[in-house]
Amino acid sequence: MKIIHTSDWHLGQNFFTKSRKNEHQAFIHWLLELVKEQQIDAVIIAGDIFDTGAPPSYAREMYNQFVVKLSQLGATLIVLGGNHDSVSMLNESKDLLACLNTYVIANTTENVDEQVILLDDRNKQAGAILCAVPFIRPRDVLQSVAGETSTQKKQALGEAIQRHYQNLHAQALKIQNEQEQKIHRKLPIIATGHLTALGVTASESVRDIYIGTLEAFDANAFPPVDYIALGHIHRPQIVAKSESIRYCGSPIPLSFDEIKTKATESDKTGKSHRMLSNKQVVLVEFNESGKRIEPLPIPIFQSMMTLKGSLESIESQLQQFTDSEQTVWLCIHVEIDDYLSDLQPRIQSMTEHLNVEVLQLRRSRSQQAQSLTQVRNETLAELTPKDVFNKRMSLESFEGEEAQARQSRIMQQFEQVVSDVINQHNDNHESDDKEVKE
Repeated sequence: MKIIHTSDWHLGQNFFTKSRKNEHQAFIHWLLELVKEQQIDAVIIAGDIFDTGAPPSYAREMYNQFVVKLSQLGATLIVLGGNHDSVSMLNESKDLLACLNTYVIANTTENVDEQVILLDDRNKQAGAILCAVPFIRPRDVLQSVAGETSTQKKQALGEAIQRHYQNLHAQALKIQNEQEQKIHRKLPIIATGHLTALGVTASESVRDIYIGTLEAFDANAFPPVDYIALGHIHRPQIVAKSESIRYCGSPIPLSFDEIKTKATESDKTGKSHRMLSNKQVVLVEFNESGKRIEPLPIPIFQSMMTLKGSLESIESQLQQFTDSEQTVWLCIHVEIDDYLSDLQPRIQSMTEHLNVEVLQLRRSRSQQAQSLTQVRNETLAELTPKDVFNKRMSLESFEGEEAQARQSRIMQQFEQVVSDVINQHNDNHESDDKEVKE
């Protein structure tokens, strides 16, 4: 049984006003060729197939065409809803896509049978059992209780998610035992999830999903299955030092900070012919000899780069694009000279004859130096928690709509934490006073 694990496509995304349509179309073409070449039995998309709950028509069309073409290749498709996806929109075509060997699990329900799937290989033989867990909304697994503190809400939600996984795993074990009696071999069990696990490295494009409640899920609470295919975090990584618990990451960079390393793919003659990004899908194969997990690098479909330094340094770095055939999207992070009021015209002058587009221009050093100088003249006793928080936030750059929305969410979380601490302090104080009186 061969399975491809992918996630966080974010079809329909606009990146600093730039459409990602061509990149997504190129990725889908590459993925279909991979499925054909590797004879893949099933493809799991672990959430966030779309960037918004109301994606543009071209994104829906791209999604539908992928479903049809994958079905023609004989592979099964499993689409899990993410926090960006609309449950109603995914469900509206669920029954139709079921005729094309596609399972759509848009949200969690009490019906365990709908979320535990016996996956067949391309020969229509039972190959694996899937505990299909999409993004879990608190209201789907938990009833709110009046008077609960933020800490109690986090604990209750974490326990509810763990119970949901346990219920699905119990059903999967039951199917595994039934199948073992029929085919005389034990089928592997796979689980999915669209959440933040403890200890992972996120990126600027990842939005918080459990505002005010559960920020991260303890990986030790996952059931003991053969592989866990996770989504939501855009950087590929293993979880809890387990090779079998993985984020595959998004197929294209959704923010400049996701661009890290590059590798070179070689053809049979040994000549390099294609640059590869740090983006990947994960191939998971189960056979008689055991399990094989192999990350497969995805080609770069749109060149992107971040340049940092003084204006002189940046001008020197820009020379590498003199003969660039493909337009390169740039994030320019100006240090030292960031105080200049005419920074943007200077950058435009440097790049006007180059095949580049500057999508993001950031200033950095002066603001940080000013804040640090001020901090040296203050003691912690002179500052309120809000003062400290605001000083730390001033060191960050929140340019663009998404970054400003992220700043707003961080501010809301901070206010909630401060409120919880104050309420807890007052409750403890009242309790102490009561004990003294008694």
